[in-house]
Amino acid sequence: MAACAVAMACAAIPPAPARPGPAPASAPLLPSPTPVSCAQATWEAMTPRARVGQLFLLGVPASGADRLASTIERLAPGGVFLTGRSTAGVAATAAATATVQRFGASASGGVGMFVATDQEGGQVQVLSGPGFSPIPTAKVQGSWDFEVLQAAATGWGQQLRAAGVNVNLAPVADVLSPALGSANAAIGRYHRAFGTDPQVVSDHVLAFTRGMRDAGVVSTVKHFPGLGGVRDNTDFSAGAIDQHTTATDPALLPFTRASNAETPWLMVSSAVYTKIDPDHAATFSAAIITTLLQEKIGYRGLIVSDDLGRAEQVAALAPGQRAARFLAAGGDIVVTADPATLGPMIDEVLSAATTEPGFAVRITDAQRRILEAKTHLGLLRCASH
Repeated sequence: MAACAVAMACAAIPPAPARPGPAPASAPLLPSPTPVSCAQATWEAMTPRARVGQLFLLGVPASGADRLASTIERLAPGGVFLTGRSTAGVAATAAATATVQRFGASASGGVGMFVATDQEGGQVQVLSGPGFSPIPTAKVQGSWDFEVLQAAATGWGQQLRAAGVNVNLAPVADVLSPALGSANAAIGRYHRAFGTDPQVVSDHVLAFTRGMRDAGVVSTVKHFPGLGGVRDNTDFSAGAIDQHTTATDPALLPFTRASNAETPWLMVSSAVYTKIDPDHAATFSAAIITTLLQEKIGYRGLIVSDDLGRAEQVAALAPGQRAARFLAAGGDIVVTADPATLGPMIDEVLSAATTEPGFAVRITDAQRRILEAKTHLGLLRCASH
């Protein structure tokens, strides 16, 4: 389809106001914006349900992504993330992701999918086998010179790209508390942090992210405002609380610098931060997502949830409420590792959008910016590349 083939539709969606943010850094991580008309025309051509589907990233098994083809066809999520472990290698993974892309594009009227995975290193490396290099832990990476890490990340990103993966749910920007160390169940136990010093962590986050960018892979800085001071793992505990981090905490430096460098994606933690918002998990907190991250820090990229499908931290809420509350708080992409939750989540978001005009505006803005991001990755039919 030629760029903006449905030209009359382009004027139907007024551009959403830009999120507040800092001046572009000298070496931005986001590509230069392309005309928004392609994303607008694509949005106009989609059904309301297909538009809502763009707000979701569905977990599919890395060793058999095609097993969820029927779910993808029926519900048309905006993307998938490969879960578990696969030793099949680059070629086999590329074949599987190509199949997923075919089903996804067919279901959504031609819109390609984000295909993501967790390729951090150490015990958090989903994809391995022929063509994939073993990646050391972030703790090891944190001892490398920045240029060495950036070059290595470029290589790792090229392997992902060859396998059909366009988003890496990494790197971890959490500053590990020295007082917790390995007692930190989510980060310290698995050596997922670059270090305990905010400046060191910041430098390595940017090196990793720039390396992925150079390979054409989107990075996801996580888990805002940081899991380095949280003892429990939000995946397996319903009581993950940070009682120390403040809105001006030095541990926010890696996220602030990533924002200044225009990092494309940022993931929000599901822990509760009592000194910022004691009443809500970060994923459901407008004080953390909108006020702190968007307004104070100035982050302008896409905001992604941590898992809202199987995580114990959010299990007390119905799946649909998890998705709607995250989006209402300012989030853009709902991550769910449980395919059974996707339908109820989409239903709840559609229902809320029909009865709450403010919420409808909020998710329309998210949908449009998601489609813009897909334009940069060549995932829309009217994209010029």
